Amino acid sequence: MKKIILSAAFLALGTFAMAQQNTSKMQQKDPAQMEQKRQDKMKMMQSELNLSDAQMTKIQALQEKKMAEKRAMAPQVQAERKSKMEAMKANHDQWNNEMKQILTPEQYQKWETSKKDKMQNKRKNMQHHQMMKMPAKN
Repeated sequence: MKKIILSAAFLALGTFAMAQQNTSKMQQKDPAQMEQKRQDKMKMMQSELNLSDAQMTKIQALQEKKMAEKRAMAPQVQAERKSKMEAMKANHDQWNNEMKQILTPEQYQKWETSKKDKMQNKRKNMQHHQMMKMPAKN
């Protein structure tokens, strides 16, 4: 039972930390660079699928429509994400306060240190896993 509760707490904390990192990365993207990547993907798709110019025009129109819909939904999605993150943080804070009441100060400090170490190891493993999934550049 303790393992399940601790796992849930670590998962909540990890999700919160990863979401914070992802939002900062998303804000740093250069629009010109993103457009260039989109064009490159379109060219690759055209050559791989042997698409006609008419098909390319339709696909580009479809992509523009999808992007416009995403932009329109962005504030709502961001608000939902923010409220979920706040709820997770409140839950995490409540958990920590309850643990503080149960554990002695020394035990609590040791527990906190252990959590931080496990999170760092988990991040390292995730980064390593992501690096291994990346295709090699020629």
